[in-house]
Amino acid sequence: MTAMSPEAPTSGKPILHKEMHRRKGMLKEYYTHRYLLLMLVPGILYYIVFKYLPMYGIILAFKDFRIMEGVFASPWIGFKHFSDILDSPDFWFVFRNTLVLSFYKLIFSFPAPIILALLLNEVRAAFFKKFIQTITYLPHFLSWIILSGILMNVLSPSTGIVNVILTSLGFDPIFFFGDADWFRTLLVSSSIWKEVGWGTIIYLAALAAVDPQQYEAAVLDGANKFQQTIHVTLPAILPMIIIMFIFAIGGIVNDDFDQIFNMYNPAVYSVSDVLSTFVYRMGLENMMYSFSTAAGLFKNIIAFALVIGTNYIVRKYSEYGLW
Repeated sequence: MTAMSPEAPTSGKPILHKEMHRRKGMLKEYYTHRYLLLMLVPGILYYIVFKYLPMYGIILAFKDFRIMEGVFASPWIGFKHFSDILDSPDFWFVFRNTLVLSFYKLIFSFPAPIILALLLNEVRAAFFKKFIQTITYLPHFLSWIILSGILMNVLSPSTGIVNVILTSLGFDPIFFFGDADWFRTLLVSSSIWKEVGWGTIIYLAALAAVDPQQYEAAVLDGANKFQQTIHVTLPAILPMIIIMFIFAIGGIVNDDFDQIFNMYNPAVYSVSDVLSTFVYRMGLENMMYSFSTAAGLFKNIIAFALVIGTNYIVRKYSEYGLW
């Protein structure tokens, strides 16, 4: 043992040498692709400036914010605003509306791009396929201000083409934007119209990676088109569907503020007032900055918990997940 002890300190030198060689190789590779890495700078700066730096404002949720004293000089009040949120009937009212609307969108909006991608995948005429893709993508690039104006004109109870057709058939005109029974349907259907084409991009990319030999094997086994879709196509894109589903679950409490704010009105507040409009109204209209910050933080905590929980359940019963 005593004869081997002098060699012990030198036993780690080959490993250290390999590690240093590996690091030098990595630095050399980074230097070789330095111009590609520079392309990351705008994206990194965007997230730092617009996502991370504003996070200091979260402390407003734990303070009694006073404009004249500023953010840091305002007194700390702990979790008082969160207690007020839990005791507020208005908050739970808009929270329920948010869950209902998000549940409808999850049921109807989430499968829509999958179905459209499956249909487009079967189209063999390249021109027709590109035409359909262009038509369905277009609404994504228009703001909700423009789209809501289009919908107001099309669905106008007096001059809109939809109500003109209804009245010509002997039905009474429907005030879609002012009828609480129709407004949620309008929100969900317009959301599908705007985003279904954009959502198909992800699934079409996943479908492009499916091995054609699997379809050939299915045909040899006597499978028709529907059976090929069930047993070949859907299993192939299942990992992507699961990942998008986890994101959709996390977005249940993150309602589409732009859409609702541009389309709702006092006549439909009972079915359209959601967390984002509640936070906007409390923060900017009523100037309750600390309370609205606490409400927004509470909403984001719920969304984070939903993502973590959904990913845990998916990973427990399958091999897919975000991490």
